[in-house]
Amino acid sequence: MITVTRHWLGILAAVVGAALWAAGAWAQEASPLPTSPRIDSGDTAWVLASSALVLAMITPGLALFYGGLVRSKNVLGTIMQSFIILCLVSLIWVLWGYGLVFGPDRGGVIRGLDWAGLGGVGGDPHPHYGPTIPHLAFMVFQLMFAAFTPALITGAFAERMRFGALVLFALLWSMFIYCPLAHWIWGGGWLRRLGALDFAGGAVVHISSGAGALACALVLGRRRGYGTEYMAPHNLPLTLLGTGLLWFGWFGFNGGNALGANAIAVGAVVATHLAAATAALTWMVVEWLHRGKPTLLGVISGAVVGMASITPGAGFVGSMWAILIGLTAGVFSYVVIVWKGKIGYDDTLDVVGIHGIGGIVGMLAVGLFASKAINPAGGDGLFFGNPAQFGIQAMTVFAAVLFSFIGTYMVLKLVDGLVGLRVSPEEEAVGLDLSQHNERGYS
Repeated sequence: MITVTRHWLGILAAVVGAALWAAGAWAQEASPLPTSPRIDSGDTAWVLASSALVLAMITPGLALFYGGLVRSKNVLGTIMQSFIILCLVSLIWVLWGYGLVFGPDRGGVIRGLDWAGLGGVGGDPHPHYGPTIPHLAFMVFQLMFAAFTPALITGAFAERMRFGALVLFALLWSMFIYCPLAHWIWGGGWLRRLGALDFAGGAVVHISSGAGALACALVLGRRRGYGTEYMAPHNLPLTLLGTGLLWFGWFGFNGGNALGANAIAVGAVVATHLAAATAALTWMVVEWLHRGKPTLLGVISGAVVGMASITPGAGFVGSMWAILIGLTAGVFSYVVIVWKGKIGYDDTLDVVGIHGIGGIVGMLAVGLFASKAINPAGGDGLFFGNPAQFGIQAMTVFAAVLFSFIGTYMVLKLVDGLVGLRVSPEEEAVGLDLSQHNERGYS
């Protein structure tokens, strides 16, 4: 199996190398980066700062959040997954991913390779993708979303996937699941043409990762000793630190999608904070009533589900609706995670219950509470005289869940056939840190 893995990783390296060479050729033909009088320096600064905030969400934010939740023998292996996905997807996005999502259209399903290697993507603004910021600024902001989404999925198979399989899975998933779905909603594809609203990634990021996580949990199966061995988080202070970085970065994640330093960005930041705080308190109360004691892990989980739930509507709903969305998501997420324990599928770090459920609640809430008074470029929901919007949002949820679940299942089966998905029982017992990387998180 090691020989096969090295063979395929060698092929992957050769493909990336060839693509880099081709990108060099394209870059020579790309337009220079002129200074345009249409560019607003404040808007550009905000989008660039937001890009950095989302980067902090991936690593160290998500890496530490997930790293503290696993057992000590898997902490480095788990952190490594988020970090390497950021590096891998960054190259994929520049070489062909950005063009597939946002380039010239191909029938509403996927775009072409006209912008491969960032050919034609320069310093002038694009009329649709941020008319007051350089096109490159929009590209790098979207890059962070493309990297964050598959990194979320790693929580579902934590402690049991081979590192070589992880690299190949992230490559294929980004190309064949994330890019088409992002195009359908954000790149002018068929769902956007129907009127789907997703401000910062309720369907593109959270539903896709949640549905993909469910497929991963089912295909890889349970960890050895699941239900019989002690598998509690090994370092909750580390997880709390990761949560704080996620909360900090989420202001850019949601606020940056206004693509300018304006009132919509401010409203998105306020809505994000209120939903996170409300969901954290809601989770605490529900757990207190159900189990008799509130826990730090519960409050942390609630905060993250609150941020996930407000993501699709942050720029479309008012502050009071954000509080209601956070409360609703906190209750539903808690119930689903408790239900998971009774059903017995092993979604290690509850990606389905937090991100999947948060994304679904948020997308449906947009169909109820969105208002053009908040964002004229958005739409009105059912409570503001447009019941059709709820139906569009529900159809978008269904399409995202179905596409991501089936597509992820197919990608997993392909990866398993090529290199094998799971570590051996002996490697799983030793832990990912030693078996996959020959190093320890703690001496």
